[in-house]
Amino acid sequence: MGKKSKCPELLSPAGNFEKMKAALLYGADAVYLAGTRFGMRSAADNFTDEELERAVRYAHERGKKVYLTMNTLPHGNEYPALREFLCRIKNYGIDAMIVADLGVLATIRELIPEMEIHISTQAGIVSPQSACAFAALGAKRLVLARELTLDEIRAIREALPPETELETFIHGSMCVSFSGRCMLSQNLTGRDANRGACTQPCRWTYTVVEEKRPNEPYPIEQNDLGTFIMSSKDMCTVGILPQLIEAGIDSFKIEGRMKSAYYTAVVTNSYRMAIDSYTADPEGYRFDHALQRELESVSHREYCTGYYLDSPMENAQLSAMNGYIREKAYFATALEPSEHPLPIGMTEENDRGRLYPFVQRNKVSVGERAELISPGRIGRPFLVEELYDETGSPVPSAPHPSMRFFARVPFEVQPGDIMRSGESDVSDPTKGT
Repeated sequence: MGKKSKCPELLSPAGNFEKMKAALLYGADAVYLAGTRFGMRSAADNFTDEELERAVRYAHERGKKVYLTMNTLPHGNEYPALREFLCRIKNYGIDAMIVADLGVLATIRELIPEMEIHISTQAGIVSPQSACAFAALGAKRLVLARELTLDEIRAIREALPPETELETFIHGSMCVSFSGRCMLSQNLTGRDANRGACTQPCRWTYTVVEEKRPNEPYPIEQNDLGTFIMSSKDMCTVGILPQLIEAGIDSFKIEGRMKSAYYTAVVTNSYRMAIDSYTADPEGYRFDHALQRELESVSHREYCTGYYLDSPMENAQLSAMNGYIREKAYFATALEPSEHPLPIGMTEENDRGRLYPFVQRNKVSVGERAELISPGRIGRPFLVEELYDETGSPVPSAPHPSMRFFARVPFEVQPGDIMRSGESDVSDPTKGT
């Protein structure tokens, strides 16, 4: 057994309460989320004041943390509402606030002086000088710009006092604009990306029109699938985690507040297993390609390792394909047996396993191949051979949204476990590493 390494925090997205619960169950140390305003993902469900207070209580009961995103760039007329919001939530027990704007930082300092401040990636920290300046302003943590290489991150780490933490993104969508600062959405749709309302026009397909031939558009061709001159690949760093850990990064952040609860669970679970495996025995660590296959099962574009190994000037990491690689079907979530007890007279166990209660997310039928995902374990395959409705009557499928049903599974199932499609659509399980 080799020596142990410092274990970084695993920080997962929480677009709503269900996704937050999935993140914490599947291994996140902390979640980041937003209220109904002032966060960079206004299209996510986000949290009302009451939900925010409840979320903090839920996380703290489990020894986890909640960071509130306050990282838009608000205009002057938005500050009265900002101040009212801060006054309403000041006693909720939020662990830190993530900010990008100096005016927002100053307002938080005025109204909640004890609040821990994290500087958002929107601030575009790319140098030791900038990092030290924010640390001097009292920032506890700096979320570095995605555009940095590992060598640049090491230089920033060496320049900072040890108590100042570094956070970087390790998985999820990247932006064609520098650290997400973009005016394209504002210009084309009137929705300001810098105030959380990006419509992602960089993912759209564009054509060129010659002035005297307006009815003859020409595609800006990149390949036979179309044009993606502004569409970035997705980041996936599970294959280079040892290098990130040894660079001195304190918190690993997963992008995806607008993705599904299945996405949140699977991605968090995969990185949790990889981090724990490496930090327990760095010298004996061997990358498990099964974790890469897990990450291929969620909705994503082509994967890359971001700019950690290649600077943006050397490799722009633009996608060569249109749209997303779809994720596996998320069939159902296991319930607490007390939430959905077996009807009297049903046989709980036989030679094909035990009956467990589930709530349906997508249609599942008898005869389908499925996999069960559990915290700390990759998908375990089985054949769906028996399904029963709430009354205990056998059914050929569970077709209705949120339908509660029983399924026989050949191994132990815990509440919160996920049943998904077992059909693999992965052609190259090591792609992107």
